[in-house]
Amino acid sequence: MRADAARNLTTVLRTGARLLAEDPSTSMAAIALAAGVDRTTIHRRFASREALLQAVFRAKLDASERVLDDARLAEAPVPVALHRYLEGIIPVSREWPVDTRRMMEQDPAARDRRDALSERLLAFLRRAADEGHLRSDVDASWTYATLGRLVDTVAHDFPTMQAPQAADLVADTFLRGLGAR
Repeated sequence: MRADAARNLTTVLRTGARLLAEDPSTSMAAIALAAGVDRTTIHRRFASREALLQAVFRAKLDASERVLDDARLAEAPVPVALHRYLEGIIPVSREWPVDTRRMMEQDPAARDRRDALSERLLAFLRRAADEGHLRSDVDASWTYATLGRLVDTVAHDFPTMQAPQAADLVADTFLRGLGAR
């Protein structure tokens, strides 16, 4: 793919993610206009808004998978892995604000990928509890949901907070709120 075509694709995906998160009925024409590309550029690559949305979901999943890999959730000490995860996932959440739960009925393969990524994070949270960093009397699904809400809150309600500072705040709130007593 030519460099300009790759830039256009990235711009279309990021713009589509932002606009579709704000309004799921956003038209392809509106996305093209906001991305600064011709409508035919989008239609040449994506047959429909749903196809574009699936590509956005895949891009978010790709970015999330890289964050999980880089955090080294299974190997690094829990506080270090948690901070690495947070410092990576907060920008991903900002860049790709679409809720991947919306893809469940549209793209079974993406749903399976999302489930696998979720399971990796759940395994990390179980490890954190087993090692005494989190309360062992709280189900991992609750800590998972809480962590997700904290990430979502800092990513979208505090968009000017830099990722390292946001990661510090979320990690402290999470570990003190659900930390072992």
